[in-house]
Amino acid sequence: MESITKKIKLLTEKFQTNNPFKIAKGLGIEVVYEELGKTLGYYSRHFRIKVIHINQNANEHSKEFICAHELGHAIFHPDVNTPFLKRQTLFSTDRIELEANFFAVNLLFSSTDACVTVEEAIKQYGIPKQLVISNIAKNF
Repeated sequence: MESITKKIKLLTEKFQTNNPFKIAKGLGIEVVYEELGKTLGYYSRHFRIKVIHINQNANEHSKEFICAHELGHAIFHPDVNTPFLKRQTLFSTDRIELEANFFAVNLLFSSTDACVTVEEAIKQYGIPKQLVISNIAKNF
């Protein structure tokens, strides 16, 4: 996972932000909002066009986490059209889902001026407590 944290550092320095929407735009990745039912989002690539699909009914913080997660797929798994991200995939043991979750959590909390508690991460972003705690533990 060290390569993921290095990539986050490179991206945040290049784009001067940890905002996944701005980074996606800077990388030429389209972000679209759609009615996806219970599905939170997914990443797809058709020919050379990379697209992050986000459920338009998700709250703003969830949209940010979804975008960050799918951005992780676009960067680390660019040739894989990811399966739909549903709430249960946040607990997935599948390698690419774990990497995308790790990328999302670390990107969102990489800002030096952001001080977010575990409770805020869980409440605002809808990130499962186990995922936040495991990422915190890996960084200390």
